[in-house]
Amino acid sequence: MSELFPAPPRSVAVLKLSALGDLCHTLPVVRTLQRAWPQARFTWIIGRAEAQFLGQIHDIEFVEFDKRAGMAAYRAVRTALRDRQIELLLHMQFAWRASLIAATLRAPVKLGYDRERALDLQWLFTTHRIEPAPREHVMDALFGFARRLGVERRDYRWDIPLPEAARQYAAHHIPDGVPALIISPCSSHVPRNWHAAGYAAVGDHAAQALGLEVLICGGRTPLEQRMGAEIAARMRAPCTNLVGRDTLLGFYATLARARVLVTPDSGPAHMATSLGVPVVGLYAATNPARSGPYFSRDLCVDRFDAAARRYLGRAAAELPWRTKIERPGVMDLIEPDAVIAKLEAALGRARALNPEAVPAAAPGALPSAR
Repeated sequence: MSELFPAPPRSVAVLKLSALGDLCHTLPVVRTLQRAWPQARFTWIIGRAEAQFLGQIHDIEFVEFDKRAGMAAYRAVRTALRDRQIELLLHMQFAWRASLIAATLRAPVKLGYDRERALDLQWLFTTHRIEPAPREHVMDALFGFARRLGVERRDYRWDIPLPEAARQYAAHHIPDGVPALIISPCSSHVPRNWHAAGYAAVGDHAAQALGLEVLICGGRTPLEQRMGAEIAARMRAPCTNLVGRDTLLGFYATLARARVLVTPDSGPAHMATSLGVPVVGLYAATNPARSGPYFSRDLCVDRFDAAARRYLGRAAAELPWRTKIERPGVMDLIEPDAVIAKLEAALGRARALNPEAVPAAAPGALPSAR
């Protein structure tokens, strides 16, 4: 244990509202603390949309925060936790919205980021801070909370339950024994997105040379719909365009059955990581050393340094750690042949990148990797 808690706390609140990738980084930290403190009750304050993804986990209580409700959302969280004696608040999100929630909650220990990383003055809303650790991956930074609490051994475990409908949807599109590539082409940050011609070239190679079924997945925004349709139109080989057709959990279940994912810096990269699915990440606008798929960073096509030199006139190692180079055309630094080479490398490795990264069997949870 640490000096903060000579004995394990009995009630822990986790404050992490969004987004999907960050939730995937945070959950193994929570699992690590659950294993260390099996008698503790864990409550997670989470965004309403994000609760659709994690909200069915049975051994964590979720309190939804609906940002669309304005001030009523803060009152709802306070009301839900009014009678709770929270001993430890893990303030894991540096955003004004999250800090306002932290201010409404009573807890003797409110643990947040160190002063350097506590953006938006997060340090004003905490009583204690994790140790400084410059130039860490996002997940490693979150594990700093466990380290500060005296818990060193990590538990890379997710165990996200899925409804039967999502499982059936996934099995329909990727039947047992069918090796499949999923292309998830879009990030919500448009400058991080690669071009349709490149995705089509990779998809054609996957289908024609590697014998993979190719699925294109994405959400319902007009940008994603256009991108999915253009990739499918450009491909010479058959593919299945599922953009806009699945639910969040339907996509997650489908991703669990895939052999590999190709995607830019986006939530699906980290969702795949939680499933032990290799990820060919496309990085030029952002740095994969900081935000890449945790167990697949060697499979990323990394053009961040080239982007730094071209657009900023400096090597990536000389830039502040959180630098993004979200400039028009930056993703054109990524060549289709480089993506194909990483795709072939991904197929040559074991399905589970880390034995602990595959969700353990549990009621309603995904089975071990096939």
